[in-house]
Amino acid sequence: MAKRVSVDGWLFTVTLILVFLGLVMVFSASAVMAKERYGSGYFFLLRQVGWAAGGIIAMAAAMKIDYRRYKHPAVVFSVLGVTTLLLISVFFLDRAHNTHRWIHFGGFSFRQSEVAKVAIILFLAFFLENRTKSMDDWRNTLLPAILPTTMFLALIVFQPDLGTAIACAAITGCILFVAGLELRYFGYAGMASVLPLYFLIFHVAYRRDRIMAFVNPYSDPQGRGFHIIQSLIAVSTGGMTGLGFMEGKQKLFYLPEPHTDFIFAVTAEELGLLGSLVVLLLFGIFLWRGIRSALRTQDMYGRLLAVGITSMVVVQAFINISVVLGIMPTKGIPLPFVSYGGSSLFVTLACVGVLLNITKQID
Repeated sequence: MAKRVSVDGWLFTVTLILVFLGLVMVFSASAVMAKERYGSGYFFLLRQVGWAAGGIIAMAAAMKIDYRRYKHPAVVFSVLGVTTLLLISVFFLDRAHNTHRWIHFGGFSFRQSEVAKVAIILFLAFFLENRTKSMDDWRNTLLPAILPTTMFLALIVFQPDLGTAIACAAITGCILFVAGLELRYFGYAGMASVLPLYFLIFHVAYRRDRIMAFVNPYSDPQGRGFHIIQSLIAVSTGGMTGLGFMEGKQKLFYLPEPHTDFIFAVTAEELGLLGSLVVLLLFGIFLWRGIRSALRTQDMYGRLLAVGITSMVVVQAFINISVVLGIMPTKGIPLPFVSYGGSSLFVTLACVGVLLNITKQID
């Protein structure tokens, strides 16, 4: 059978719809705040449009480049080296919001942990391609595979950004599972992470407060429970069809970060249950087509790459939406394609371009 001459139309279309929806909701969620802070209601929208345009160009370029070119050791280890330097150098820069998560240049900022996700996916796909038969060899396969990821996780945790570290760990777990790692090793990893997570959560005041707010947000409605309560109010007042575009109330200085971490709450309030289900359906289609592409390719490198990119998008979407609905404690994870954030949007779209190229190569 001849190879496909076009990319997966479902995946391509769903991605563009989510980007468009994101631009619309970023404007709705940020217009009043942008007018108050910067004198223009279009401040965040215009910046997001710029990043979206750059991301779509990067996606289009990546669609045309054979994904096997990234398998070269010079590419993989260069990305690992640059990522390591970025994750270390950020500690020598000025803090932003009391963290070391951003690299600022001119009027723009870049979140280097976005590159870490890409580096993890590229390295694991490259390293494990010919080692799927020896996944139980902890010395020659498993340990070398997880060392770079562990180093990245440690650097990200110290920024501090535990949420992104957990997302990176989940992406790693998805790739290792598809590569053939037995479930008992995931159990070992879970047991080994209990103590570090205990100290990282319950011995850090703001993280402990987030857990307490998750358990009972109404115990401190004006303090630690404020975020989740305002989010739930936004979701619950949307009803079946929503209050209408631009008609939401919680974004008016009630809901913290309405254009970033809690943009799904604004979506639920203005577009209602039906609009929220459409967003969930779009991510569901993305998951379906991404997994389908991974299963249909006979190239193990392409399969692991497809699983990594698909899980990167879907895991973050799951965490973000779960936080908004009060199913998980609050974490600073954006909703892919939708939340305001240039570095996240640009990197994610470029990765989708790679995924689309994989679909183009399927027999």
